[in-house]
Amino acid sequence: MSAFDFATPAELFPSKRNLRAKGAVTYRRFDTAADAIRYAVEELPPQYFAGTYLEVDEERFDGEGIRRLYDSPDYPLPRRGPKS
Repeated sequence: MSAFDFATPAELFPSKRNLRAKGAVTYRRFDTAADAIRYAVEELPPQYFAGTYLEVDEERFDGEGIRRLYDSPDYPLPRRGPKS
């Protein structure tokens, strides 16, 4: 993985198929990519994580990409694990 700046602002976009679902996740902006990644992995219900993508500096990351960033040894925030 090339150098990734976890301090860069980021946007999280919901899966299009879940936009109309009750309680579905909506578009969100985050001050840092690290916060967006944490939210996606730890707070999103699993049924909404699939299809959601993160955009950082015009680069997009799907669910697998978000998970790789979260699991990276460079991820700067403490990990709490997924919401049960």
